[in-house]
Amino acid sequence: MQTATSSTPLVDRPAWKSLKAHADQIRGRHLRDLFKEDPTRGERLTAEAEGLFLDYSKNRVTDETLKLLVQLAEQSKLRERTEAMFNGEKINITENRAVLHVALRAPKNESIVVDGENVVPEVHKVLEKMAAFANRVRSGEWRGHTGKRIRNIVNIGIGGSDLGPVMAYEALKHYSQRDLTFRFVSNVDGTDFAEAVQDLNVDETLFLVASKTFTTLETMTNAHTAREWALKSLGDEKAVAKHFVAISTNAKEVAKFGIDTENMFGFWDWVGGRYSMDSAIGLSTMIAIGPENFNEMLAGFHAMDVHFRTTPLEKNLPALLGLLSIWYTEFFDAQTQAVLPYEQYLKRFPAYLQQLTMESNGKHVTLDGAKVNYQTGQIYWGEPGTNGQHSFYQLIHQGTRLIPCDFIAFYKSLNPLGRHHDMLVANVFAQAEALAFGKTAEQVKAEGTPDWLVPHRVFEGNRPSNTILADVLTPAALGKLVALYEHAVFTQGVIWNIDSFDQWGVELGKVLATKILGELESKDKPKLDHDSSTTNLIELYRKNK
Repeated sequence: MQTATSSTPLVDRPAWKSLKAHADQIRGRHLRDLFKEDPTRGERLTAEAEGLFLDYSKNRVTDETLKLLVQLAEQSKLRERTEAMFNGEKINITENRAVLHVALRAPKNESIVVDGENVVPEVHKVLEKMAAFANRVRSGEWRGHTGKRIRNIVNIGIGGSDLGPVMAYEALKHYSQRDLTFRFVSNVDGTDFAEAVQDLNVDETLFLVASKTFTTLETMTNAHTAREWALKSLGDEKAVAKHFVAISTNAKEVAKFGIDTENMFGFWDWVGGRYSMDSAIGLSTMIAIGPENFNEMLAGFHAMDVHFRTTPLEKNLPALLGLLSIWYTEFFDAQTQAVLPYEQYLKRFPAYLQQLTMESNGKHVTLDGAKVNYQTGQIYWGEPGTNGQHSFYQLIHQGTRLIPCDFIAFYKSLNPLGRHHDMLVANVFAQAEALAFGKTAEQVKAEGTPDWLVPHRVFEGNRPSNTILADVLTPAALGKLVALYEHAVFTQGVIWNIDSFDQWGVELGKVLATKILGELESKDKPKLDHDSSTTNLIELYRKNK
């Protein structure tokens, strides 16, 4: 079993202590002054790699801050932990598993060994099987039970088996085959399934059931409802094999459901759900955009993997994002991080990042089980584009909370219409500028504002942000963006000395829900063994349902 990355507790590391003292000096300094003192700051505090440009100059940092943050990463053994991950060591210590989402996008000729076996050939074997299947569906060769071609694909999953595919489909919709309809069902609320299939013809519909064990309660409840819905019209049990495929490793349960195990696409226990969108979990993505575009996305992932693994920390995009998050979380008491993509296709990207970041780093003990005595895991949230400006930006600009922001934008639009894109990007740059520099009382007065109104129109500024720019949203660009945040999350987890790859926090509620479900459905009304609130709620529901 692996041990903690550093024998020295985080708060006792020299760089941490230096950062704490340094933060006291920086806290009172304004970005206006930092830019005035260094006219080249805006060009200097930038980094570029693999077509992504990061401007981090509007952060409340100096060269000394960045030097100390890099030292903290070094003292936390970020480089050693990175190599351990890429080399297939079992760094997910609570589940005794390797963490190898990087293997999902490794080129064929690479070797990544887990338990004495190179896993890369097996990854490509699954990708080839996915490609063959995707091409059959896309071309119309795959036919439903009545002989009609498939026109509707419904992905049934939950967590990473849903958030990744939904986000990727929406992000890459421009590249999708438009005569195919895609729907996604995850919520166990029956409304989710009912609305997803309401206007679909069953004989033209294919369900992708994504559950590694094929026992996930929510997913299998929806899958069995889909099975009943299909058979109600199609009648013949043999129809299941024509209208359902499985993304799973449990061949016995898949066959029992009625799915041909030839149409079962596997993945591995070294792939966490929230890191799985580029595995067989991405089958819906591959059907939508085609194998060639899917492979381009994988190449984008891999390019960022190589950058993260090989680039000095001072110019390392994921490391910089991760370290800046540490800076604000630990030394400025920032509770949240806004991710603001100015690209409508990325409308589900913040929701995707919520699971990636908060399920990974929402932990209260270190790798060796000791309770942490510092903050871990920011709350990630956001909305696309100018929508957010007319919603929550008021709080970011003039509220009492410090909310670091990541702005994401592209030089080119996939749908150029008049001046739309220039207006969109103008808002990106304007918001970052306004957050950083604000507007002083003197400036407000100079505009002729009455004295009583001046305080209301002052913008304090000094609110940090990153701006991430890329050429255009391609499959490769999406892969790079996702990998950028994956490795930023990993960087944070290494500094905090926590296991970013388990998720025990989701278990207790699931166990209790199974128990309560039996109590809600039982006709015998069993004696309840809960607190008075839960007992009262159960009795109230049983009475009124």
